Amino acid sequence: MVDTAAIRAFLEDRHVALAARSFAPVPEPADDAAARQQARQLMGELGKAGWFEPIRDQDWRACCLIREALAAASPLAVAVFALQALGTVPILLSKNDAMRQRWAAPAMQGQAMASFAMTEPDAGSDVASLGATAHRDGEAWVLSGTKTFISNAGIADFYTVFATTDAAKRDKGIACFVVAADTPGLRFVKPLVLSAPHPLGEIAFERARVRGECLLAGPGDGFKLGLATLDRVRATVGAAACGMATRALAVALAHAKTRHQFGQPIAGFQLIQEKLARMATDLTAARLLVYRAAWEKDRGAERVTLEAAMAKAFATEAAQRIIDDAIQILGGRGVLADHPVDRLYRSVRALRIYEGTTEIQHLIIAGQLVGRS
Repeated sequence: MVDTAAIRAFLEDRHVALAARSFAPVPEPADDAAARQQARQLMGELGKAGWFEPIRDQDWRACCLIREALAAASPLAVAVFALQALGTVPILLSKNDAMRQRWAAPAMQGQAMASFAMTEPDAGSDVASLGATAHRDGEAWVLSGTKTFISNAGIADFYTVFATTDAAKRDKGIACFVVAADTPGLRFVKPLVLSAPHPLGEIAFERARVRGECLLAGPGDGFKLGLATLDRVRATVGAAACGMATRALAVALAHAKTRHQFGQPIAGFQLIQEKLARMATDLTAARLLVYRAAWEKDRGAERVTLEAAMAKAFATEAAQRIIDDAIQILGGRGVLADHPVDRLYRSVRALRIYEGTTEIQHLIIAGQLVGRS
């Protein structure tokens, strides 16, 4: 068994860039098909090495540290880690022993790929407006509807699915299920190709019948289970952003110290120094927000909604600025398709959107402040 405290100590004692070296930087997949194949391979490697165990143990500081390390090495590897968390945490929180044994246990060993199926064509930030339906049929449930922008669509072994049992009740009428990928009536519709290769797609439920034991949260409790999952995982998105920003800053700094123009290293120019100073300051502030949220949860806070929203919003926006500044410092090299910072530039953009856009995070923060006051 992996000692997650030891993992945390290992990572905390060294700069995240050193931790990332334990994973040789993974080359960017050539296309969507290659990304899907590589994602399955990475899942097995991460599981075999024990890197998913902090998810099982609900050790959020360790999860953040791991995501930061993975993001610095491979945007696809960190996405694989994120989806194992998103798809599995609802099972762990539900205390559904049958699903824990059937899916959560092998997922943590890298033997089953998870997916989190919440977003729909007409339900993104407004989760309460889900159109996918679930109705009872004896002891089973029948699911119908479409899910889009689903990571691991078409390659997952199981999907954690949110569907409404009564649209009129909105968030009070949402249930959550675990649906095996080979369930009759579950269909992979199409891949959705991103600028940074990532296994994303659309799935459809056409009267897909699932057993009663697959229910994680009944009508009225599914929405809460989904929010509880995001509450825990959201800060790790900020950690991934910090990992990407760390690598970009390191590359930009090394370039600034070795690139000579006008008779001196460009690091000697004040405009370059100003960028480096701002990049480093933003990264430090982002890390503090991320690990504050994880620490609060690890020490037993019931909710870290405010802290996680602040961490996710600030860290992802800061990482976008840091990586953009890195490209500016690198000049033409920074926009070469095979340059690691160009890959980071394409990968970091999605972090400002998924698991709640920055704008939604700001609304959550304001709502928490007003509610507390």
